[in-house]
Amino acid sequence: MRPNTAVPVGTSSTSTASTSVFDELESQVRSYCRSWPTTFTTAAGSTLHTEDGRSYLDFFAGAGALNYGHNHPVLLEALIDYLRSGGVVHSLDMHTATKREFLTTFRDRILAPRGLDYKVMFPGPTGTNSVESALKLARKVTGRQHILSFTNAFHGMTLGALSVTGNSMKRNGAGLPLTNSSKIPYDDYFSGATEDFLWLERVLSDSGSGVDKPAAIIVESVQGEGGLSAARPEWLRALSELCRAHGILLILDDVQAGCGRTGDFFSFEEAGINPDIVCLSKSISGFGLSMSLTLIRPDLDQWEPGEHNGTFRGQNTSFVTATAALNEFWSDDAFAADVRARGVELRDGLTRIADGYQGAVVKGRGFLTGIKFQDDSAAARIAAASYERGLLVETSGPEDEVLKTMPALTITSDELRSGLDIIAAAAAEVLGAPAISDTAQDSPAQDGNRSRGEDDK
Repeated sequence: MRPNTAVPVGTSSTSTASTSVFDELESQVRSYCRSWPTTFTTAAGSTLHTEDGRSYLDFFAGAGALNYGHNHPVLLEALIDYLRSGGVVHSLDMHTATKREFLTTFRDRILAPRGLDYKVMFPGPTGTNSVESALKLARKVTGRQHILSFTNAFHGMTLGALSVTGNSMKRNGAGLPLTNSSKIPYDDYFSGATEDFLWLERVLSDSGSGVDKPAAIIVESVQGEGGLSAARPEWLRALSELCRAHGILLILDDVQAGCGRTGDFFSFEEAGINPDIVCLSKSISGFGLSMSLTLIRPDLDQWEPGEHNGTFRGQNTSFVTATAALNEFWSDDAFAADVRARGVELRDGLTRIADGYQGAVVKGRGFLTGIKFQDDSAAARIAAASYERGLLVETSGPEDEVLKTMPALTITSDELRSGLDIIAAAAAEVLGAPAISDTAQDSPAQDGNRSRGEDDK
């Protein structure tokens, strides 16, 4: 989401004064606070509260780092108990009891039930660390340098991850050429007019093509930052088969779409594929604490000890909350089934809104779904109008052309309807009354016009 530098109507002078230190001392690189210029203090579930007494319904979920909402009580208690016990907090890659418990739980709750055989690497605290380690390992194992990625992909902001990212604004921040990577068309990039893998299959099979075989292809099953394009299962299967046929490693970036956001723990489960390397971060800690994993096919685990390391690989507080989250939500299929059901509610609600505006289409999968309007500027304006009504929702795509909803997976149906009502009211303000006016569902549409938290002031 690009920053909105305008101060929304109704922002108080107190709020402006309370944010002056940020303007004075914090770098210009900050962005989300420009679209939501308030000071948050507390949060629970899908609601954030501010120091001026307002509350906001959260359809952002920490950019996907808060799949189980803010301060989930089960995870919170586990964290508090651990801290009070005097447990080790920082340990690099040394053995700790909390790491052992996490690895055991991850194996038993996630890998084994899905028939997945991976080594688990702790590459550093963020998603881009996971991507960097995956790219390095692919090059090390294959002896090849080139990586293929996809149009409109986003994989992180460090140089290696940025080299396989498509967004020109983010790439321009590198300050130097981003090499050893090429972009290929994502699913339906040519709207069906050209077979997606026609060029790639041809050049890989032609010894005279002059195209070197890549070490790996990295892909997102849903492009969270690239406009919510979602790859079809058959397309992902075809990509996997192509990689295996030509000895190319397949890296699946599940940093944003993983940990249940599409209805399964991994976003690639629906396609029935087994990537060679999987990148996880964001909600793997379950609590918004820094943590990432790189899952590696065992025969590819060819690192020398210390060949890829980092100071913050052993954050035991993250292990504690991650273990609690896996036990609470992934001990059986009940939570995933509930997420899938509410994902249908979200998509249906967004579809009713989109149906009211010519050219609007719903994109994405599960709890990573949004609306692309015919006017590319509409999404950002609707997001701003939603903020005025008490909803945090962002945009996605190279031109911020998609209104992107990403609620916590634990959100209630009532909260979901409330957020959809706000979006419907914001869309009506920005684009006019819908042609099909059934967006109110079972709740009065005017509820979306009252800012949440007015009764809290």
